[in-house]
Amino acid sequence: MIRSTHVVRAAALAGAVALALTACSGSDEPADGESSAAPTASGPLKIGSLLPVTGNLAYLGPPEIAGVDLAIKDINDAGGVNGVPVTVSHKDSGPTSDLATIGTPSAKALIEEGVHVIIGAASSGLSLGVVGPITDAEIVQISPANTAADLSGISPYYFRTAPPDEVQGQALATQIIADGHKNVGILVFDDPYGTGLRGFVQQNLEPAGVTVTYGAEDAGQDFPPELQDYSTEVGEVVATNPDAIVIITFDEVRVIVPQLVQAGYDMSNVYLVDGNVASFKQDPADSAKFFFDPGTMEGAQGTNPGANPTDDFKARLLEVNPDLKDFNYGPESYDATILAALAAVKGGQNDGPTVQANMAAVSGTTDGEECATFADCVALIEDGKEITYQAVSGVGPFNDNNDPSSAFVGIYKYDAENVPVWQKAEFGEVKGS
Repeated sequence: MIRSTHVVRAAALAGAVALALTACSGSDEPADGESSAAPTASGPLKIGSLLPVTGNLAYLGPPEIAGVDLAIKDINDAGGVNGVPVTVSHKDSGPTSDLATIGTPSAKALIEEGVHVIIGAASSGLSLGVVGPITDAEIVQISPANTAADLSGISPYYFRTAPPDEVQGQALATQIIADGHKNVGILVFDDPYGTGLRGFVQQNLEPAGVTVTYGAEDAGQDFPPELQDYSTEVGEVVATNPDAIVIITFDEVRVIVPQLVQAGYDMSNVYLVDGNVASFKQDPADSAKFFFDPGTMEGAQGTNPGANPTDDFKARLLEVNPDLKDFNYGPESYDATILAALAAVKGGQNDGPTVQANMAAVSGTTDGEECATFADCVALIEDGKEITYQAVSGVGPFNDNNDPSSAFVGIYKYDAENVPVWQKAEFGEVKGS
């Protein structure tokens, strides 16, 4: 279910890689929602992050890491968790095409460090590969950016603050249909995120009479990630005469867009997704930043899960990292960290099982009193009250799959400087199990 923000905003806001790792603790399940009257933790809540610093998702790393660090600052400025400052350990998740080299060793390192919570990964493919060892060790994994449907309900210890692909797929299809397109080509890479999102886009386009001319499910036209030349795929999709093209990739968009331009395709009929919506504006002060010539992306549109971050929140992220160019999934990373800390406070213990047992409750499943900051939420918990944390990203309480029960998807349009400008948001409700 999805509808325009102006109708519901007020209501909504009131390949798998195996790891041979040994579990760090027993497998007894904690009582659901169990809490303690007084803190009993003797050590800090240890948070790790598994987020991209290198590879084809590296542009997402800075805002995500900034979101974690801002949350850690807010938590510790408010006195920490159960009277002890929170610690954080950041690890690179690396490129999605070679998870075994960086991503899985980073996950193993965090497990060996004895963290209680891991924020990440950004890549659904990496999470599918490491969620078993992480959650078997009774470590709570909270992804700020995973959208693959296969991760819904995968473990009681796995949560996410980004909605599954069904919400973005419907929002994107709704926008394409509203723009009057009838024949749509899809350029999609062979990745759990890419093929999963493509499926939901197609499922929502075809009943409205839209034909997928290229890149449909089972058409055999998905391509490998991180190639240096997509001219064959670009030529093939353009040859089907689509009146719109959807690009479902990560950083591969940097190669695909110039080749679409060279093929003479009208970029105002191109749609991007959360994996590649970013600013491509030239920055004279940053010679290393990738950019397109001015006007290249003008009129193109894109979708990105999450409510539009407020200027105040963006300013706070910039205080943590003044070099931020994009803010994708910064709010979701912040929310993931705050929710984990509040769960530990509610349970009175700094460990994975306690966080797991109380995550749903602090997100609002017990219809508690609303609170928007860590300090305010802690004060309510200490008064013996149930809480509903008001997420910066706008997501609703966790459902029985540990997915957000509701979420926003932002619609963006590129300006003449190749900057995605927020236009509106669509609100979607997420199905449970």
